[in-house]
Amino acid sequence: SPALCSRVLQAATRQDTTYWLQELQQKRWEYCHNLDSRTSPTPSDFSKGLVAKDSPDLSILSQNASAERARNILAVETSPTDLVGEQAASQPAPVQGSAINFSLKQWSTEIKNSMSSLRKGSNENRRSIFYTTEEWELLDPTPKDLEDSMALEEKRKHLAEGSKGLTSSAFPFDFGRIPHKARRPLKDMIGSSKHRNSSDSSPTECCSGNGNRLVSELQLKYQSQQEELEKLKKDLLSQKELVRLLQQTVRSSQYDKYFASRLCEGVPKDTLELLHQKDDQILGLNNQLEKLNLEKDSLQQEVKNLKCKVGELNERLGMLMETIQAKDEVIMKLSRQLSECEDSTSSQSGAINSPMATCTNKELQELDRLKDNLQGYKTQNKFLNKEILELSTLRRNAEAREREWQAKYTSLEAKLCQIESKYLILLQEMKTPVCSEDQSPAREVITQLLEDALKAEPNEQPEQAFFKPHLVSEYDIYGFQTIPEDDDEEKLVAKSRALDLRSLSLSENREISTGVKWENYLASTMNREMMRCVELKNLIRSGIPHEHRSKMWKWCVNLHVKKFKDSAVPGYFQILLQKALEKPNPASKQIELDLLRTLPNNKHYSSPTSEGIQKLRNVLLAFSWRNPDIGYCQGLNRLVAIALLYLEQEDAFWCLVTIVEVFMPRDYYTKTLLGSQVDQRVFKDLLSEKLPRLHAHFEQYKVDYTLITFNWFLVVFVDSVVSDILFKIWDSFLYEGPKVIFRFALALFKYKEEEILKLQDSMSIFKYLRYFTRTILDARKLTAIAFGDLNPFPLRQIRNRRAYHLEKVRLELTELEAIREDFLRERETCVEKRDLISDDEEDS
Repeated sequence: SPALCSRVLQAATRQDTTYWLQELQQKRWEYCHNLDSRTSPTPSDFSKGLVAKDSPDLSILSQNASAERARNILAVETSPTDLVGEQAASQPAPVQGSAINFSLKQWSTEIKNSMSSLRKGSNENRRSIFYTTEEWELLDPTPKDLEDSMALEEKRKHLAEGSKGLTSSAFPFDFGRIPHKARRPLKDMIGSSKHRNSSDSSPTECCSGNGNRLVSELQLKYQSQQEELEKLKKDLLSQKELVRLLQQTVRSSQYDKYFASRLCEGVPKDTLELLHQKDDQILGLNNQLEKLNLEKDSLQQEVKNLKCKVGELNERLGMLMETIQAKDEVIMKLSRQLSECEDSTSSQSGAINSPMATCTNKELQELDRLKDNLQGYKTQNKFLNKEILELSTLRRNAEAREREWQAKYTSLEAKLCQIESKYLILLQEMKTPVCSEDQSPAREVITQLLEDALKAEPNEQPEQAFFKPHLVSEYDIYGFQTIPEDDDEEKLVAKSRALDLRSLSLSENREISTGVKWENYLASTMNREMMRCVELKNLIRSGIPHEHRSKMWKWCVNLHVKKFKDSAVPGYFQILLQKALEKPNPASKQIELDLLRTLPNNKHYSSPTSEGIQKLRNVLLAFSWRNPDIGYCQGLNRLVAIALLYLEQEDAFWCLVTIVEVFMPRDYYTKTLLGSQVDQRVFKDLLSEKLPRLHAHFEQYKVDYTLITFNWFLVVFVDSVVSDILFKIWDSFLYEGPKVIFRFALALFKYKEEEILKLQDSMSIFKYLRYFTRTILDARKLTAIAFGDLNPFPLRQIRNRRAYHLEKVRLELTELEAIREDFLRERETCVEKRDLISDDEEDS
C-alpha cells in the first residue's frame, strides 16, 4: 500500500543492517528459483501408490553451481541483536552522530521490525509488506507525475541545504520504485546527503510528510485509472468475441442455405446427410484451429512479457554498476584521508602540552569515525557485488525460459501446420463421393490418417500430450494390459477402443479445463483444511486428475475413518501385521491362493515377484486380524488391489476398513453375503422405477440380471468396466459412499437400454449383459447419466428399502435353515437317505 511505501526503515546497529539485507536477498533468491519451477507439481501431489513409479520424471532447471558458490563466499556472517520487532521499536532512536553516511542503520531497523511482525502475523501480511521482483515493476510515469516528482525532489533539496542540525541522511537504495527519468546521479545524492548531515530534522520531516501524502494521492489516482483501463479492455475483448461468434453464425447459415439450394435438386437423401456430417466436421476443425490460435497468441504475449522483464533487469544491472563505481570512488577518497590522518598522528606524537593532546584526541575520534565509515562502505560493496551476481543469474534464467517458450511455440505451430495440411487433403478428396468399393485417393488418405493416429511418437513433449491422449501401448497408466498377447481379434478390438477414446478426447477436449479447476481449488485450500462442499463434490464427480488422485483418496479415507484412527494405538497397522506374520489365522491359506488371481491383467500383480503382491498380502492379513468375523472374503483382494495403485499399505488398509465397516451394511462380506443379497433386491426396485421398460423386458424373458450385477456391487465394478471409467467411479465412491454404486449400475443399463431392448430371447440378452460394460467408453456421458438423468436419488430411500428387504431375506434364510434341519433329522431316521451326504459335510 502507499502508506507502507513511504515508511523510513532504521536499524539499531550495522550488524542488524547487514543481517536483514542478507535475509531479504535470500528471500528474493528463493522466490526467483520458485518462479522457475512453479509450473511443476509439488511433491505432495505425486502418486504415492504403485502407479507412482510409472510417472515420468520432472525436468527442473538446475541452479548455477558457480553462482551458488560465489553467493556463499560473498555472504556476510552476521546475526541479529536481542532487540527485534516491537521491542526495538519501543527503544529510543540511536545517536545520529555515530551513524554511517548512508544511514544503513535506520533502514535495517525498520526491515527487522517488519520481519518480526511478519513472523507473528499471517501470510496475507507477508504479501502486503514485502515486494518481490514482479511486484516492484511499475510502468513509466506520465509527464504530469514526472513533473510533480521532480518538483518535490527539488523542494526537498532546497530545504535540506537551508536547514541546520540534521545529523543523518537516508541513502536512496530504492531504485526499483524511482522512475528512470527522475533518478538523480549518484554523486548528487551523496552530496545532498552530506548537506543534510548538518541540517535540522524537523523541516525535513514536515516536507517528507507532505511529499508522502502527495505521492500517496498520485499513486491512488494512478491505480484507479489503471483499474478502469483494465476493465475497459476486458469489455472490449468480450464485445469482440461476441461479434466474432455472430459473424461465424451468419457465415455458416449462408453457406448452408447456398449449399442446400445448389445440391438439393436431384441429390439422394443419403448424400445430403453425408454432406451435413462433413459440414459438422469442418466446423469442429475450425473450432480446434481457433483454440490453437488463441494458445499461440497467449504464448506470444508471454514471450513479450519475458522480453520486458529482461530489459528491466538489464536496466537495474546498469544502475547497480553505476552505484559500485561511485562507491569505489568514495572508498578511495576515504582511504586517502585515512592515510593522511595516520601520517599526521605519527608526526605529532612527540607533543606533550595539553592543547596538542586535545587536538590529537579529536583527530583520533575523527579517525575512528572514518574507519567506521570505511567498514560500512566495504560491507555495502560486498553486498552490491553479491546483488550483481544474483541479477546476472536471474537474467540468464529469464533468457533460458524465453528460448524454451520460443521452441515450444515453434513446435506447436509446426504441429498445427501438419494437422491443417492432412485434413485439407482429406476435405478436398471428399468433395467428390465415390460409391464403388474400389480403392480411391480419399480412402487412402483416411487409411493413412488412421495409421498416424495409432502411432506413438517417442519424442512427444508433455505439453503436446493433448494431441495423442490415449496411445495404443501394452499397458495403460494404471498398469492394466490393453492388448492381449495371443488373440488377434482381441487386438483389433483393443485398437478400435483406443481409436474411439482418441476420438472422444479430440471432440470434447475438456480435460485441460478440469485440470485448471483442480489446480485453482487446491491452491485456494493450501493454507486451510479441505472441507466437504458442493464445489468439491462437483469436481470429484468430474474426475480427479491422475497427479492429485493419491492425495484426494487419502483425504477421503481419513474423512470416513477418523474416529477409528483416533481410538487406535500408534502403529496399529504394523501391530496387526506383525501379529498376522507371527501367528497365521485360518484366512491366511485362502489369501495366498487368491493373490495371483486378483488382477492377473495388471503388471503390478501379474507374478509372485511383483511389488503389489507383497503389499496386497500384508493388507489382507492385517485386516483379517482386525475383523475376525469376516477374516477374508473373495472380493476384498480386488478392493485392496485397486486402492494400492494410489495409496501406501497403511492407507490402503484404512481404505478397506472404510468400505467394509463404514460404507457397506453388516454381513456384506460374510459367508452368507446377506447384505449383498439385500442390495440386489433394492437394485431391482430402483430399476423398475428408473427404467421401467428395461425392467419389463427382463421380466418378459425371465432374465436374472442380478447374476451380473452381484459382482458389480461386491467389488465396486473392478474388471467390469474400462480402467478410465473405473477410477472415476472410485473417485465419487470414496467421497459419497455406496449410493454411487446404485447410480452407476443404473447408468450402465440406461446407456445401452435401446440395444438391450432390441434383443428378443433370453440367451442373447444374458450373453450381451456379460460383456456390454466393456464397450462403454464415454466416461463423461456415463457420469452425466448417473448424476443428472437419474435424479432425485435420496440415500434415505435406499436405507429404508434395505431395512425392508433385510427382514424378508432373513425370513427366507430362516426357512431354508429349518428345511435343512428337517432334512438332516429325517435322514438320520431313514436308512435310504443316510447315505446322502452334502458337499459341506463332506468337506468338514
